[in-house]
Amino acid sequence: MSQHPETLDIDDKADQAHEDERHAALAYLDEAWNEAVYDGLDEDCLAQAALFTAIRSMVATYGEEAAAGFAERLAERIRAGEYTIPYNRQ
Repeated sequence: MSQHPETLDIDDKADQAHEDERHAALAYLDEAWNEAVYDGLDEDCLAQAALFTAIRSMVATYGEEAAAGFAERLAERIRAGEYTIPYNRQ
């Protein structure tokens, strides 16, 4: 069991300073993802490895209970379109 407080809510950690850092992190990950695809790695394998790595890091940072709570809310957030990138027709 983790030594981190189980009541910590990962979603509550959002603020503007972290928002800028998250955008920079996403740019780095997008670049690495694109390079891996270019090198021939399967996107499904990349997605599974990325999720494993992200969840492992969340557990290490926030503890099992907080990471599990975040994961429980993912289905609702996905259905709400939070992870959908709008398609722009031109």
